[in-house]
Amino acid sequence: MQVLALLLVPVLLAPASAAEPATPASRADAEWILSRLARPAPMRTGFVEVRGSALLKAPLRLTGEYRRPGGDTLVREVRAPYAETTTIQAGEVRIERTGRGDRTFSLSRAPELAALQASFGALLSGDRALLEKHYVIDTRGSRRAWTMALKPRDAGVAARLQGITLHGRGAELRCIETRPVKGDVQRTLLAGAARSAATVSDAAALAALCSGTAA
Repeated sequence: MQVLALLLVPVLLAPASAAEPATPASRADAEWILSRLARPAPMRTGFVEVRGSALLKAPLRLTGEYRRPGGDTLVREVRAPYAETTTIQAGEVRIERTGRGDRTFSLSRAPELAALQASFGALLSGDRALLEKHYVIDTRGSRRAWTMALKPRDAGVAARLQGITLHGRGAELRCIETRPVKGDVQRTLLAGAARSAATVSDAAALAALCSGTAA
């Protein structure tokens, strides 16, 4: 699911904008959320990624940085517990990991990934109509604390991905939950949530930080 997560970078790198004050009664609909997530390059942000596994006593925890240096280039740099850089550019994916040979492959080999990349261009541009061609959208909550759930319409994407849920507060995207058809939920904490996760290792506490239910 690493490449699926990287395709979300245009959204991950969206900084908080100067939005109007959000009150508990202000509903966060899709139009409002998309208008806050759309941002131009260049951008960068740190992340904490948590992957659960029945084979591990504790969730696998990755830390690093996402970068979007230009409109057609997305970079995911893992710094701990190992060093790895994944770059998507011009329809190709390049993975560089210390101690291993580099790997490069084309997104055209996986049409469902290419479709996923195209659909997240809609998030970058704030194009709700285009996004709805690829996903069933369900938004809940207020502008102070909201979620946007995306369920893929394409059968190829749905065969690998149950859905994606974005969690935010105001104009700040704080966490992305990626739910594969096979395997455990992957959570990527960003912005304030990533900073709060710096000293947290408990799986339940990290999940609460992602969903915004942490005390």
